Amino acid sequence: MKNRNRSGQGPLTRLMRAFAIAAALLLAVPLQAFAAEQAGNDAAGTPLTKESAAEFLKEFFSLAKAHYTGAAVVIVKDGETIALEGFGYADAKKEEAVDPAGTLFRIASVSKTFTAVAVMQLVEQGKIDLDGDIRDYLPGLEFDNPFDAPVTVAHLLLHRSGFEAREPQNEDMHADFDLNVPMEDYAKRHMPPVVREPGTAYMYDNFAYLLLGLIVQNVSGEPFEAYMDAHVFGPLGMDSSAFRLTRERLERLATGYTAPGSDPIEPYVFNPTIMPHGGMLSTAEDIGKFMIAFLNEGETPDGARVLSAESVAAMSEYRDAIHPLMPDTTLGFESAAQLPLAGSSRAVLTKLGDLPGNSSMLLLLPEEETGVFLTYNQTGALRDLFYTQFMKKFFPAYAAPADLSAFAGDEAAGLGALEGLYADLRMPAIVYLIEAAGDDALKVSDALIGTRTFRRAGGNLFVDEMTQRFAAFRIDDGGAVYMRETALNPLGYARKADAPAGYADVAADDSYAPYILGIQSLGYYPNGEGLEFGPERPVTRAELVWHMLAISGVKGSASESYAFADIEGHPLAPYIQMAAELGLVSGAGDGRFEPDRPATRQEAAVIVWNSYKRLFPETLFVRTRVEGNTAAWAKSAARMMVALGLHGPEVVLSEGGVPVYNGADPLTRREEAALLYKLLLTPVQQVAAGLAQQQPAQAPSGDGASVGVAAG
Repeated sequence: MKNRNRSGQGPLTRLMRAFAIAAALLLAVPLQAFAAEQAGNDAAGTPLTKESAAEFLKEFFSLAKAHYTGAAVVIVKDGETIALEGFGYADAKKEEAVDPAGTLFRIASVSKTFTAVAVMQLVEQGKIDLDGDIRDYLPGLEFDNPFDAPVTVAHLLLHRSGFEAREPQNEDMHADFDLNVPMEDYAKRHMPPVVREPGTAYMYDNFAYLLLGLIVQNVSGEPFEAYMDAHVFGPLGMDSSAFRLTRERLERLATGYTAPGSDPIEPYVFNPTIMPHGGMLSTAEDIGKFMIAFLNEGETPDGARVLSAESVAAMSEYRDAIHPLMPDTTLGFESAAQLPLAGSSRAVLTKLGDLPGNSSMLLLLPEEETGVFLTYNQTGALRDLFYTQFMKKFFPAYAAPADLSAFAGDEAAGLGALEGLYADLRMPAIVYLIEAAGDDALKVSDALIGTRTFRRAGGNLFVDEMTQRFAAFRIDDGGAVYMRETALNPLGYARKADAPAGYADVAADDSYAPYILGIQSLGYYPNGEGLEFGPERPVTRAELVWHMLAISGVKGSASESYAFADIEGHPLAPYIQMAAELGLVSGAGDGRFEPDRPATRQEAAVIVWNSYKRLFPETLFVRTRVEGNTAAWAKSAARMMVALGLHGPEVVLSEGGVPVYNGADPLTRREEAALLYKLLLTPVQQVAAGLAQQQPAQAPSGDGASVGVAAG
C-alpha cells in the first residue's frame, strides 16, 4: 500500500520528535524571561476565586501571545466553574475566535484518562480484574512474553507493561476520512512483544491504552465509542465530546498550527479510526464537567454517578516511583512537571496530550478541590509555563523546595555503577553518556542538551544543575540500571546499555574502539562472545541507510511500491524506501539505488545533510575549510560534517592545518560506527549556535556547489 497523502505534515519519525524536543529547549530563555515579568506573590498564595482567576488568565494570555494561536481554558473550584475562557483564534485566517463551549480541540493523550475511567467502571462491575492477565480480555491477540509474570490490566494503565515501544507509523496519519480501520485489526498488525519483565519499568505506552480501549469494547460488548457515549460522556453531560472525527465535527474543530503566524495544518485522521489512546475531541466546557465530577468523588452536581469514590481514590494514587519526589503514574494520570528543587507532588494529578497542531493539559489538585484544563491549537511549551505560574500564584506550597535531608541516609550506589550509555526506553534515539565527575557528581552528555552535571542530593537522587530538577537511578536485583530525568523525557525511564562483549579484531586501544563498542552495547551491532567486526570492510549503501534509520528509531516503509527498480526483493528494501520517502536519498540515477555497492563517506554526509538541512542554513558552514577528494556535489555536506564533528579519526589535518575529509573514499565499518556514535551524542544545535556566533554579517562564498541529488 502506498502512503496516503498526509497533507504536507511530513513523517512523524522519532528522529524528528527528537528535533522537536530540541526546538522546545530553545524556548527556555524566552519562557524564563516571560516568567520574570509575572508579579511575585506571598508564600501563602493568592486565594483562587472567580475574580483572581479572571485576572490571572487575562495577564497570562496577554503576555504569552507569542506562544499560542488559539487557546481555551476552564478552571473549577469547590464544585463549580469559576473560569471558562477562550483566547485567540480557532482559525486565524478567518479570524474565528475560540469559543470555550463550542470549539472542538484534539485533546490527544488526555483521552487516556477517559479510557481509564471506562476501565474502572468495568472494574466496579466485576467484569475486569486490575491484576488479571490481559490475555483473558483479548482473545485472539497473540504476543510473545518470555517472562513468568503476565501483563496485567494495571500494568497497561500504569505504563509498565514491558512491551516494546509501538508508535504511530507514517501511514497511520492521513486525510482519508472515509477509511475505517478497526482497533482489533490494527492491534493484530502491530502487536509488540514483551521485552522487559512486566511491572519493572515506566515507559509511556500509547499502545497499552489502545489495548485498554479494546478490552473495554470486548468486555462491555459495545463498540468503544458507543460505550463512551452511553456511560461516560452521557452521564457527565459532555455533549460535544467524541472519539470519531466526522466531517460535521470538522466544522467545529480548531485549525492546527505549528506556531503563531504559520500556515495551517491540513485536517487529518489516524489509524485506527477510533483511538482510545489519543483520539478524543472535546471542549473546555466539557472537560470542566468531568473535573467537577471527579473532584466530587465521581458524582455530578445533579447526582449522576460516573465513578465510585473508591475508583476515584484508586485513580488518584501514585503506585510507582523511581524516587518519592519523582512519582510515575496513577491509573489514568501522570505526575506534573517538576518545579525547581521541588520535584513533583503526589497531591497533584496531571495528564498531557500532544498531536500535530494541538497540545493540552489536565490538572487536578484533589486536596484543593481544584481542576484546570488548558488546550491550544499548536504544540509547544505554553502549558509548562502556565502550570509554573498558576502554581506559584495560587498554590506556592507545591512549588516549595523539597526537604532533601530526609533522603541523606538513603543507600547510595557508587558513581562507577551508574557510568555508561543509557537509551530511552520509548525513544532509543535519545542516548545519554554518563561519567563520574568526582565530588559525588555525574557528567551527563546527550545530543540535545549537551553536557550538564548531576550532583547527588541523597541516595540515588541527583539534582540537575542546569534545570534544578531532580534525576534518579534505580538498580534492580538483576543488575539492570534505570534512570529517570525530565529535561528530555519526563515520560519514562532510560536503561543503561549492556556491557559490550567486544570483537576479536578490535583492539582495546584502537582509536575507533569507543565508538564500535558503544554502538555494540546499544544493541545496533551483534553483542556476543568470539565475534569479529570487520572494521576495514566497506559498508554497503543499503547497510548505511539501514543503520542510520535504526539509530533514529525509524522502521522500514510499508509501501508495496519502490522508488528504485533495483531494490525489489532486497532484504533492506523497506529501509531504502523509507529513506527515499523521508527525502534522505535520491538514488544513483536511472531509477537505481545500487544497494550493494560500497558507500562512500560523501554519500553518508549527504544523507546527514538531508536530515539536518531543515535545521541549519548552508551558509552556516561555508567558512569551514575542507581538503581531500570530495566531489563538488558533496562539498557542502562535507563542510557540515567537519564543522559539527560528525566523523571519526579518519579525518586528519593537512600540513596547513585544514581537515582532510576524502569524501570519495569508501566508508568502512569502523568509520560508520564513529559516525553513528557521533550522531547519537553530538549536541549539533549547540555546535551550530557557536558557529553562528562566529559568522560575520556577510559570510564569504564557499568553495563548492550546494548538495545535489546525485549522492544520496
